[in-house]
Amino acid sequence: MNTEALTQYKLMILYLLHSVSYPLSNSQLSGFFLDNEYTTYFTLQQCISDLVEAHLISSHQSRSTTRYEISDEGKQTLQFFENEIPSIVKDDMEQFLSKNKLRLQHESSVYTDYSQTDKQDFSVQLELRESSSLLCRLDLDVPDEEIAQAICKAWKKKSGKIYSFLLSELVEDEENK
Repeated sequence: MNTEALTQYKLMILYLLHSVSYPLSNSQLSGFFLDNEYTTYFTLQQCISDLVEAHLISSHQSRSTTRYEISDEGKQTLQFFENEIPSIVKDDMEQFLSKNKLRLQHESSVYTDYSQTDKQDFSVQLELRESSSLLCRLDLDVPDEEIAQAICKAWKKKSGKIYSFLLSELVEDEENK
């Protein structure tokens, strides 16, 4: 793969990450590049890895996904070289983001992960975000992995409802005092 093409893909990744106010997962980035047949999966992964290593993007890994955000250094780099991205490619990226905005935001707003603790139980981490703001974070200890997996699955489906319930219960208790 020639260096110019790799540089182009890296700039495109930076542009996509800069265009949203929330992290994008590896599968979301892959979706754009592979659906539009810009490059192969392996080339894309190499470009992402290079960007992380150069501290132009940061990665946040969980059991089920890796999410990426552009760093300040990445923003500066993009500012210098954004004009190297052809306008037709920028249009493709803008169309992708516009067409998939709600799905991308929803997928990025709900985060789950779990890990085994020293006590041989499992620690479950749950988050709900709106853009880059953290709305709610719950850390739960549970006795086994099946329960941890079930909680993660349920959080993905019910996080908004649970968050609303928590707020209403906490505010209701405060008003009744």
